[in-house]
Amino acid sequence: MVTVSRAPLDKIDAFKKRMGWTFKWVSSLGSDFNTDFGVTFTEADRLKGKIDYNYAERDYFSPEAPGLSVFAKNADGAIFHTYSCYARGLDMLNSTYQLLDLVPKGRDEASEPYTQAWVRHHDRYES
Repeated sequence: MVTVSRAPLDKIDAFKKRMGWTFKWVSSLGSDFNTDFGVTFTEADRLKGKIDYNYAERDYFSPEAPGLSVFAKNADGAIFHTYSCYARGLDMLNSTYQLLDLVPKGRDEASEPYTQAWVRHHDRYES
């Protein structure tokens, strides 16, 4: 059993309120969940220069990477991992990408770094 402080969830709750979100959030802080599901990488990974991400060995690029895992719980309470996807497999979840892919500059990823620095939280754009 992992005991996790309430502090990370308090920070998430404050951000949820600021964004106007109403769905439930949880935190994996204090557990190995993100490492087990291949989206958090260790100092040893960084020193080795390689990570196992998106079902392939890749050059180390960050201590965290995007990923999504889906689980189902049956009537007996057993939990099953039913699906995972990473990197570009997540694009369908960001509806903004579907629109940007139609316009001339697209996601504006033509120059490095591919940070999409133009993206802001809805309350951080200039008037």
